This record gives sequence, structure tokens and C-alpha cells, in this order.
Amino acid sequence: MGDPAGIGPEIIARAFLSHPEWAGQLVVLGDVATLRRAVRLVEAHDGLKVSFPVVHVSSVGDWSHAPPRCLPVVQACTLPVEVIFGQVSAEAGRAAAECIRLGALAALDGAVRALVTAPVHKEALAAAGLGFPGHTEYLQALAAERCGKSPTDLPVRMMLSCPGLRTVLVSIHVALRRALECVTPEQLDETLELTHAHFLRMGVKAPSIAVAGLNPHAGEGGLFGREELDVIAPAIERARQRGMVNVSGPHAPDTVFMRARQGAFDVVVAMYHDQGLIPVKLLGLDHGVNTTIGLPFIRTSPDHGTAMDLAGTARASEASLVAAIEAAMASSSE
Repeated sequence: MGDPAGIGPEIIARAFLSHPEWAGQLVVLGDVATLRRAVRLVEAHDGLKVSFPVVHVSSVGDWSHAPPRCLPVVQACTLPVEVIFGQVSAEAGRAAAECIRLGALAALDGAVRALVTAPVHKEALAAAGLGFPGHTEYLQALAAERCGKSPTDLPVRMMLSCPGLRTVLVSIHVALRRALECVTPEQLDETLELTHAHFLRMGVKAPSIAVAGLNPHAGEGGLFGREELDVIAPAIERARQRGMVNVSGPHAPDTVFMRARQGAFDVVVAMYHDQGLIPVKLLGLDHGVNTTIGLPFIRTSPDHGTAMDLAGTARASEASLVAAIEAAMASSSE
């Protein structure tokens, strides 16, 4: 469901309204009352005359029997009061975190084929005392615990996609100064291994992976920094020696995303969060998808946040959520 004070519930309502055939294929983990409020908002905004029911189902094992043209919801969290649209709160953060936890456990248990998460608010999660900066790190910890590992032994990465461009991040939700420190041989080796393995699972036999440089012009032979010479290029060479024949770089970061969009590469490995996300969001925020690679289950999400300023207006677009659902369905059918 995502954060109940954000746009998550209403974009879920819009997605199901526009795809009634999903009623027997998908289930929402959330709060029934919140989803009913979201459906009413969308119906009122769009002037819909035919009510679209929210059906309370008892468990994820029950949802496939939901009637057609409905939104099946498992009561996965408890809200003591109705949350206020656009207001960050610990209550909303706790509800969102519980939905994530139950969704991850359902995926780990094989009760569902994939997990699609609606946006959460990081301040709300922090107010709830979660201790993780976002979905990705929390899902990593839950999966690692179930597998009897530490999170460091179950590395994951974010892959952001939009039409024509896919990028994987070496570091995720850390301060920029810390992100620069994350450009290490170990981090790069893990990222390239995870990226290569993901594309092999998706049926790409020899994925073409472009590795972006860290510094302007990929360092200009050391004039603007030595990370490319000392860290990135050796990691690329190690990857080639391990059989990743189509790994190339380091490429100038100001042109590599354009080249990938023109078809030169399957994916770009970016050195830090904003280096990889700015081009994806510029080119295709409305249809962007976030995929967590490295988890033992399929997880996708829309490529945007809770949009607290839009919450409660029923004006938020469901397009990125629909793209995330379609990506999850396609991946789980492989």
C-alpha cells in the first residue's frame, strides 16, 4: 500500500480501475478503510457512476477467488486513526513498514510470485523507528534474516528503468560524501556480478554493461581524479576475466546514458544514486520502474515518491505503478 498519507492508495485504486482483469491476479496488502477512501476519491474526481468495490480477503491465499472488477485487500496493518493526507507521521510509517514486512514474507514463502511496493516516506519510516532508510535496505534485511545470513552477505542493488534506459547503482541511499567512499573494488565487483546475473536470468545471453566513470570526462587519464585508473578500470578487467565479455568503460558519465538510450548498451552501471537516477527520471518518470536485483524474489516499485502535495487530490498518475506491476508480472512468468 505504501504510506497511507501519500498517493500510494489512490494510484493503486487507479491502477485497478484501469485494469479490472487484475482482480484475480493481484492482491493489495494494506488497510481496507484506507483503500476504500482512495477508491471513493478517484470515483468522485473522475465522476464515475459505477462503484468499484474494495473486497476484504482474509489472506494472500484467498485473493485469487475475489470477484471480478474489484480491489482485493488483505488487512495487513492497523491504523488507530484515519491519517491526514500529506502529513508525515509515525503511525503512517508503521503501517507502511508492516505492509512491506508481510509482503516480503509472502514472497519469501512462495505465496506470491512477485512483490510490488507503493511509495513510502523515509521520514515517516524513521519516525516509526524502522531503522532503515527505505524499501531496498529493509527488504534486504528481511530476506537475509530468512536465509540465515547477514545483510552484507546478501548484497542487493537498485536498477532503475524507463523506456530506452536502464541503470544500476553502485551505492544507494547514502550521503554523497559517503557515496564517493563506496566506489571500492568490492562494491564494484558485487555490482557487476549482480547486474550480469540479473540480465542472464532475464534471457539476455551476453549483456552489454557500460560502466560510468565517477569524475568529469571519466577522469581524463587522471587529471580530474584517479578513481577510474585505480578502482573502476581494474574492476572492469576482473569482470572480463570472470566471463563478462561485454563489460566496458569507464565511460564519460555525461554521455554514456545518451549512448545507452541509443542502443549501444543494455544497462549502465552508475557510481552513485543521483548519477543514475537523474537521467532515468528526466527521460521517463511517468513510466519509470525500480527493480531490486539480488533479492531471492522479484520486487519492483514505481520510480517516484509519496508526492505528499498531491495526496488526497486523486490527480496522481498511476502510470509508473502500472509499469512496475507489468514488469513484475513479466519477470515472474520467465
